[in-house]
Amino acid sequence: MLFTVSRIARPAAAPVSQAIQARNMATLKEIQQRLKSVKNIEKITKSMKMIASTKVNKAQRSMEAARAFGAASTSLFENAETKAADDAKVLFIASSSDRGLCGGIHSSISKATRRAIADAPEAPLVILGDKPKAQLARILRRNIAVTFNQIGKDIPTFEEASSIVDVINAQGIEYDSVNIVYNKFKSVIAYEADTVPAFSEATFKNSPNFAAYEIEDDVLANLQEFTFANSLYWAMVEGHASEMSAKRTAMENATKNAGDMILKLTMTFNRGRQAVITNELIDIITGASAL
Repeated sequence: MLFTVSRIARPAAAPVSQAIQARNMATLKEIQQRLKSVKNIEKITKSMKMIASTKVNKAQRSMEAARAFGAASTSLFENAETKAADDAKVLFIASSSDRGLCGGIHSSISKATRRAIADAPEAPLVILGDKPKAQLARILRRNIAVTFNQIGKDIPTFEEASSIVDVINAQGIEYDSVNIVYNKFKSVIAYEADTVPAFSEATFKNSPNFAAYEIEDDVLANLQEFTFANSLYWAMVEGHASEMSAKRTAMENATKNAGDMILKLTMTFNRGRQAVITNELIDIITGASAL
């Protein structure tokens, strides 16, 4: 009688055990595929981190050179005590790039631009880069006068800044002062949104200490264009260095997160595989005991 009961019980337990094993095998296969995908992502992010680290060093060297020229233009306006009137026409320039995977670089520019333009709701806006354009177009579409793309692929040059200034002047945009919003490089892991000023020819000519420079009228127009391009170049290069640093930090964090996920998935896979082996051993021992 006992022998008969054991013969009846075994077929009833077999389908349940097979179902559990099939489910575990499906789960293990999914975990294995996900583990492979995360490992591939880790390789990509690690490579991008190395590339960004190399670009950070180059960007910092260019930034130091641009800072020297930018500081010279800023000191010119400070010594001349150049200041726009209260009712002056202000032009805002948001300087960023087209590429992502760099943390809050673009949103930092967008937020700072919205805060700055709140005091002059009708002021025209020039945007450098597709990323800030997509963010600012939702709120400041009517203010956008000119946009530029293909920015940030490499270290910006003074020729690019001069070309942008030429296009702005060719569009006939009227302004007395310019506020260039950019990301100021503070350290490899820190940046903040800041503004650098530029002024029109008439505003600079009306400065209290303008007579001390003894600048002729035919030279003043060229000087204004040069200082405008110089300030814009400074903002673009400093923003590029901030972007490369933020991209390096983002890729470092992504690589670290991928490593943590690989560790967790490996532990889950090993536990699942051990559970399958244990179930198979239980079936073998149960069958042997029944016989």
